[in-house]
Amino acid sequence: MNSLLPKRWSIIVPAGLTTTLLMAMIAILISTKPKSSSAVPVARHSEPENKRTIRIAGTTEAVHMRAIIAPMLASRQVGSLTITKLVPGGKRVQRGDVLVEFDRQTQTREVIEKQAEYQNLANKVLEQQAKEDAARAKDETEIGQAESDLSKANLEMQKLELLSAIDAEKARQTLEEAKVTREQLRMTFVLKRQAAQAGIRLLEIQRDRAHQIMLHADKNRELMQIHAPIDGVVVLNTIWKQGKMGQVQEGDQIRPGVTFMQVVNPSEMQVRAFVNQEDFFKLQFGNAATIHLDAYPELVFPGKLEEMAPIARSGDFSSRLRTFAVVFSIEGSDPKLMPDLSAAIDVEPVAQIGAPGMFSNE
Repeated sequence: MNSLLPKRWSIIVPAGLTTTLLMAMIAILISTKPKSSSAVPVARHSEPENKRTIRIAGTTEAVHMRAIIAPMLASRQVGSLTITKLVPGGKRVQRGDVLVEFDRQTQTREVIEKQAEYQNLANKVLEQQAKEDAARAKDETEIGQAESDLSKANLEMQKLELLSAIDAEKARQTLEEAKVTREQLRMTFVLKRQAAQAGIRLLEIQRDRAHQIMLHADKNRELMQIHAPIDGVVVLNTIWKQGKMGQVQEGDQIRPGVTFMQVVNPSEMQVRAFVNQEDFFKLQFGNAATIHLDAYPELVFPGKLEEMAPIARSGDFSSRLRTFAVVFSIEGSDPKLMPDLSAAIDVEPVAQIGAPGMFSNE
């Protein structure tokens, strides 16, 4: 019995030490844990939703710009126009500088042809007028002669008593013939003049038409050269040409009426964007904005809300949603700030004033 006592204590004593150590560690942890009543809470309250910054995606554009359109030729159907000279994109131009020239050989040839046709018809009008003047003078002479013959016949009738019966009858016939001849000449004179004037007028109409065509051709020839309407920078548009999308180059052919170029004044720029109906009612004119350019993250410009569309358009993903067009002005300038750059606009909104669902289809 005595020999078993030391072994039992050797097992019990280490177990008691272990329990004591665990209790001591738990006490230390409890004493070092911060009390909830004395802890300082971190400010994690979010701002009201109507004060949340709104981010809007848009595209830069120039306030002052002019679109350059391939000329529409007057009174002529043209399939395409060939560019012979073109100012490269990005070049600064002054008002009146030549931007593009098209091949004008067809218009020049047409001007020469119509000018020759006009001159030929003008000569015909003069020739016909000269012939009419000569015919008029001849007819007037014949009428004068008929008047003279009638006067002589009247004189013969005054000495009718002195003439024999045969001569008296001849005198009466001569008088009647003189009267008929004079009346016939007078009547035919008017008809000849009307016919001659109609012929001359027809030639004049043909001459004037040829002249108008010549002027149109000359105007078309002038349209083959386009000048800069304002001071600014040349921007070439991407268009469909020769079976693919791209910018025009010298030697390309484009159809009349196609907008292939712009002249923009980069000194005043703005951003055009579309805002959903939820955020639209949190905006108002004059809202300050911060504008970032996606292509140049280092460039940040202050801006201001200048325009808000009064009418919404349907959303891209649902007919129940509406979007509004808005325009922000950009303060400042930079050589990198050009049109058609994607931009992000951060706006501090105002309190919401629109009723939810007012644009719903229900």
